[in-house]
Amino acid sequence: MDESNPLLSFLAYARKLSIKAENSKPFKKGRGIMRKILGITIIAICAMLIVTFAFNTNISAKKRVVFGGGPAGGTFQVVANAIQTYKPVKDIEGFTVKAQSSAGSVENLRKVNAGKHQFSVVYSGHVYLGRNGQMKNDTKKYEDVLAVSYLYGAPAQLVVKKGSGIKSTKDLVGKKVGVGNAGSGAFANCEMFFTHLGIWDKIERNAMGYNDAAQAFGNNQLDAFWLFTAFPSGAVIMAAQTNDIELINIGKDAEDSGYFEKYPYFGKLSIPAGTYKGVDYDTPSFFDSTLWVANSKVSADTVYELLSKIFTDEGLAHMVGQKKTFKAMSIKDGVKGIVTPLHPGAEKFWKEKGVIK
Repeated sequence: MDESNPLLSFLAYARKLSIKAENSKPFKKGRGIMRKILGITIIAICAMLIVTFAFNTNISAKKRVVFGGGPAGGTFQVVANAIQTYKPVKDIEGFTVKAQSSAGSVENLRKVNAGKHQFSVVYSGHVYLGRNGQMKNDTKKYEDVLAVSYLYGAPAQLVVKKGSGIKSTKDLVGKKVGVGNAGSGAFANCEMFFTHLGIWDKIERNAMGYNDAAQAFGNNQLDAFWLFTAFPSGAVIMAAQTNDIELINIGKDAEDSGYFEKYPYFGKLSIPAGTYKGVDYDTPSFFDSTLWVANSKVSADTVYELLSKIFTDEGLAHMVGQKKTFKAMSIKDGVKGIVTPLHPGAEKFWKEKGVIK
């Protein structure tokens, strides 16, 4: 007998109890009735154990895949949570999706490449730079990160107080600035843009998440804070409730400094007037495409099945219900902003949809 099997061990123990009971004096006096009662009891307990054991075995056999999100207050985490909680995804028999928070894009890139996350959200620019060994102070090539789909465009946003005298990014010299969580895409893009403008080492940098930055801004601990996320941002909405705010025209700063020529994967856009309280003008900016990515070792079937659940009318409606930003998700724009290789499962899906040849 396999003593490592808890069910078999219990059955053996129950048999011993049965024999012991049969030899007892009370049992011998009412042997027939007691035998029946004991037999029924043991059968009932064994049946319950068998059902429980089978149920637990089924759960443990269900493979868990980790979907990396981002920090609190950011859209990355909303993506991961939305996919995890979607009922058709939860009903998949072969695996279960577990959303996991992170510092953001750069950390996600590294964790997906290492296989610690099977899926994640990463900016297209970071997938490109990582694949080519061009990340800041990091020449490693992250070649196991493959694109799955386009999600939405993430624009840079720079928030200051109305009447602060800060009219351009270069006016931040000597100021206290929230620059995003260390390890996040916001931080990396802030460092890259501010370094390009020659001010990265001339500001008082405060590495923190969006919500923490908005709170510090409201408490006059920051003069400005930077975001690289979809609009409207809950953190900026929070900041506008406690202070009159302005958005800096960083699109002009990027244009005038040749930023788009140096980093051609960035696109141009404007944050519409009225997006935030008191900001009644369009604000030019730039954006990177936010991508759903997967580790190269994730099976093509797993990637294909998840895409098949999310990119349906019902799945996309679910995503929009979590955040309006996800209106940007569609079959038509499924590979928008992707300049690096697709995962084989994604390639199969987008070919079937006629998006790629």
